[in-house]
Amino acid sequence: MRVKICGITKPEQGIAIANFGATALGFICVHQSKRYVTSTQMKAIVKQLPSSVGRIGVFADATLPEIVAIVVDSALTGVQLHGQETPEFCQQLKELLPKVEIIKALRVQNWASLALESAYANCTDSLLLDAYHPQLLGGTGETLNWEALSNFRPTRPWLLAGGLTPDNILSALEKVKPDGIDLSSGVERSPGDKDLAKVAQLFAKLQQQKKLFC
Repeated sequence: MRVKICGITKPEQGIAIANFGATALGFICVHQSKRYVTSTQMKAIVKQLPSSVGRIGVFADATLPEIVAIVVDSALTGVQLHGQETPEFCQQLKELLPKVEIIKALRVQNWASLALESAYANCTDSLLLDAYHPQLLGGTGETLNWEALSNFRPTRPWLLAGGLTPDNILSALEKVKPDGIDLSSGVERSPGDKDLAKVAQLFAKLQQQKKLFC
């Protein structure tokens, strides 16, 4: 299972989280976010990461040239689109960055939000489901209705996000079968400041879950 920890801002925390077993780190490239990082900050973290750890830039309604420039400058391996990006936009980005993973985040407000996944089937590599918030794009701590997602089977690999914590991760994974999980606020002391004790607890719980289903 993929484990992405998002909202990384500190090099020492990024390295520690990668060593715990995270398969990807997420960097917020949205200026309005409290977890925003510059290309310089990202490069300081990325250059110390093992090549096996994905480096995902999170964007919201940025322009194609802006995304491409940051991806190239920061040596990112993936782009997560968290705004109102259309399938056409995703296709254009995929053509410009053919070797970079394109992840489209869907902020789930109702069943119509889930129905959108088919529109992105041919222009993205992965999907991410996050809880809807009227003002915030992510990292809200709000959870999704896991029971309602128990039969969600999109055509692309997908990550579950939205209010996941070390305390509720096993409950979530009992109800939902994603290809990966994405956590941010659930392993933080404050926005952008990760709590490594919580991260360690998360991976201990995931190891417990793995043993239960072996």
